[in-house]
Amino acid sequence: MAQDASNEIAALPTEQKNSATVHIDSSSITEILELINNEDAKVAGAVRDEIPHIARAVEAIVSAFQKGGRLIYAGAGTSGRLGIVDASECPPTYGTPHDMVQALIAGGTPAIFKAQEGAEDNAGQGAKEIRDLNVSANDVVCGIAASGRTPYVVGAVQQAHELGAFTIVVSTSTHEKVRIAHPAADVLICPNVGPEVIMGSTRMKSGTAQKLVLNMLTTASMIRIGKTFGNVMVDLQMTNEKLKERARKVLMDLTGLAYEPATELLDSAGGHVKTALVMAIAGVDRATAQQRLANTGGFVREALKGLL
Repeated sequence: MAQDASNEIAALPTEQKNSATVHIDSSSITEILELINNEDAKVAGAVRDEIPHIARAVEAIVSAFQKGGRLIYAGAGTSGRLGIVDASECPPTYGTPHDMVQALIAGGTPAIFKAQEGAEDNAGQGAKEIRDLNVSANDVVCGIAASGRTPYVVGAVQQAHELGAFTIVVSTSTHEKVRIAHPAADVLICPNVGPEVIMGSTRMKSGTAQKLVLNMLTTASMIRIGKTFGNVMVDLQMTNEKLKERARKVLMDLTGLAYEPATELLDSAGGHVKTALVMAIAGVDRATAQQRLANTGGFVREALKGLL
């Protein structure tokens, strides 16, 4: 059994020796950086090839959000930390409830700051943490694992499937290999980034590819549920001075208001940028603006239909 696992790991794309970097240890600093950069340049193309699969995943996430469901990431090590980063940035950026996009990491909170390598081998813990979240058919669970076979992630995704959730796996292994580990997953997203600059160091190209995919999953989903107006985030939470100033700038840019009038408008809208925008552009009061937004599912452009 141990030999089988060893053979599986040795066959992973990221565990192969990169012919372009075999002499990296005798290269100058500039040459090392150029080698890394050359390999990084391959990542975006690999992710592009997976867009059909990413699109299907986004459709499922949007559907879940519209039903009041959640997106839940599950990963270990670098993959788990990337899920946490993506989930934690949704509330301040898009004004989402904190439980709408969540992330689980093998080893729990300590693993965010210090590697808990053995934790990733516990499939039962991954399954338990999914059960603890009361996952249902309204939710989407996305496993993140460079190898595609991490037991903690396999356990989480399998349990989510059994509970009726839509399941996604993001990996930099091949579709064929990941399908073996996740026979019931609904969508596999597997950008082929090739061997790492340093053999097996999946925090590099694999991590970059995973980050790009997660960016796409949440950004596209937020756009499709009305969290932007054009390419501007208009559901941000003004939880610090930077975000307060960004909210004012959004109003100033989109309405032509000066700084003080924009500040006053935000105050009268209860600090809600969408409401302030509709108030300003449609020339209506707060209650009317809120009703327009409610009638259009929160889409600013629809709430201003006929005025733009």
